[in-house]
Amino acid sequence: MAASDRRAELLEAAIRVMARDGVAKATTRAIVSEAGMTLGAFHYCFASRAQMLELVTETLTERYVAEVRGLFAPHKDIRDSVLDSLHAFWKGFEANPGEHQMSYELTQYALRTPGLENVAKRQYEIFLAAFASLLELAAENAGIRWTQPVPVLARYVQSLIDGLNMTWLVDRNSEHSKAVLEMLADHLLQHARPAAG
Repeated sequence: MAASDRRAELLEAAIRVMARDGVAKATTRAIVSEAGMTLGAFHYCFASRAQMLELVTETLTERYVAEVRGLFAPHKDIRDSVLDSLHAFWKGFEANPGEHQMSYELTQYALRTPGLENVAKRQYEIFLAAFASLLELAAENAGIRWTQPVPVLARYVQSLIDGLNMTWLVDRNSEHSKAVLEMLADHLLQHARPAAG
């Protein structure tokens, strides 16, 4: 098996173990056992557990972003564009709650572990860049401009989504969560103006 394929299999095994058992229990032994490989294979593919955790974070974050981008359909109506992207994200979130819970757990673990701070930083850099690009694309297609800086709006969306996700993981109230997404779209529209001709 090629090293790249072996690494990909170990990353997927790590994601399964963390989603099922939690980040703390995702030891190298547990991961190689899940993948049906040896410890030697792990050390051949990764310089350290820290590197593996960083790659798991990047893999998951980019997967979520790709799902949203893949389902995003820009419209002339800015509200439809924003809601499409929010609903696409939410659909993926509800389909894989264990992965998302593990993603939050991994963020906290990285922030508390010396040397892993960049794992959490990179995770949110990817999310913020994705929301910013979707806001820009939606504005361009709808012929509007945002009255607040796009990075600020992207951070606002990310912050609200984080809180909404955590609340849903606790109470599983999809009806209220989707209503919040509608409110978020409406609030964003308060910062949209026709683009200058």
